[in-house]
Amino acid sequence: MTVAVVLYTSDLRLHDHPPLRAALRSADAVVPLFVRDDAVAAAGFAAPNRQAFLADCLTELDAGLRHRGGRLVVRAGDVVDQVCRVATEADAAEVHLAAGVSGYALRREERLRRALAAEGRRLCVHDAVVTAVPPGALTPAGSDHFAVFTPYFRHWSGQVPRDVLAAPRGVPVPAHVGSQDIPSSRGLPGVSEGLMAGGEATGRRRLTAWLRSGAADYADRHDDLAGDATSRLSPHLHFGTLSPVEVVRRARERGGPGAEAFVRQLAWRDFHHQVLAARPDAATADYRPRHDRWRTAEAAADEIAAWKEGRTGYPVIDAAMRQLRYEGWMHNRGRLLTACFLTKTLYVDWRVGARHFLDLLVDGDLANNQLNWQWVAGTGTDTRPNRVLNPVRQAKRYDPDGAYVHRWVPELAGLAAPAVHEPWTLPDDERAGYDYPAPLVELADGLHRFQQARGRA
Repeated sequence: MTVAVVLYTSDLRLHDHPPLRAALRSADAVVPLFVRDDAVAAAGFAAPNRQAFLADCLTELDAGLRHRGGRLVVRAGDVVDQVCRVATEADAAEVHLAAGVSGYALRREERLRRALAAEGRRLCVHDAVVTAVPPGALTPAGSDHFAVFTPYFRHWSGQVPRDVLAAPRGVPVPAHVGSQDIPSSRGLPGVSEGLMAGGEATGRRRLTAWLRSGAADYADRHDDLAGDATSRLSPHLHFGTLSPVEVVRRARERGGPGAEAFVRQLAWRDFHHQVLAARPDAATADYRPRHDRWRTAEAAADEIAAWKEGRTGYPVIDAAMRQLRYEGWMHNRGRLLTACFLTKTLYVDWRVGARHFLDLLVDGDLANNQLNWQWVAGTGTDTRPNRVLNPVRQAKRYDPDGAYVHRWVPELAGLAAPAVHEPWTLPDDERAGYDYPAPLVELADGLHRFQQARGRA
């Protein structure tokens, strides 16, 4: 009996899974393997919210495999060592893996290739598994990647996605290959109280429901903070419980302006992945340096703490930061506003904010998180690097009746819009009735400091 190993990473599904289907075509049996990689925890990326969501995903993946006559094999330790051990136990000739884009993923792939080759085994890497279009598939003349989204999107839109693969009917797994227990999400410390559930079946139900009832209004309502009209599919795309290829195809089949606007957001995800694949150091270094002299974490410690805790004195900022802590997720408009406030109003290094988001976000994807932070900070791909989003004007536009602020900042629940967005303007006797802090900084002062730092004042 011939055997192949399928190493699961950020592709925790059975539907539309090229590595699994290729392994089933090439061998009589497969070992679906997930390694709880020591390097993830060592690098500080084993955030409680993502660990809980991951446990749900592995539980559902194992259930789906058992329904098809198989099971998930779980190991822990160094990923290369564990893959080689499993390949030896199963006498596997091939290991199948979805291509990654981060510096770590690329190093992991190269280490696996060398280690397996030394044992006479082959590594098969598959594209278009974690992205709809492979990162290196689109390149402009004279460069290895697109640095501006609009021309990238034009080329990306002209691509014909590969066919969507059905989930296999059967997945035979050798009985003698041992496995550790699948981790549980119960009792994990530090998990956000309102964290959503993970898993492929859960993600597929959410996708179907949203395409049926939410996609049509997405173009008009995706920035509505209180309306919560976004898909909330980002955690499922991050963990790969949903295939981006399938999501793009199904959204296009749904059609209409809402679906088109949603597909554009999926293109942004691919865009960031192709930037990081070409420039892995953009995870920690400025993609386009602006010679910023950021305030240090020590100098701005009190302001950073207030920002993290949602007590900046700007209600829409505080609402978004409290949503992040409670749900492990934040509305996209909230992400833009809170990131802009930290980097351009408080003038704090984007890496401080990006690290905090990665500590809490269930969809904390390295490419999207870091490069979105850089876009907002003006060190990334934004063609207007010095733009500043005014949180008061933004709140009045995207939370006009104050419902979002009322939900997350209950101490202001009795204050009607538009005053709820700028409570510091109330008369002293009225303001004293609300247990809410004064603004950390005047917006005009923050803007002037930023403009001076960028040499524009």
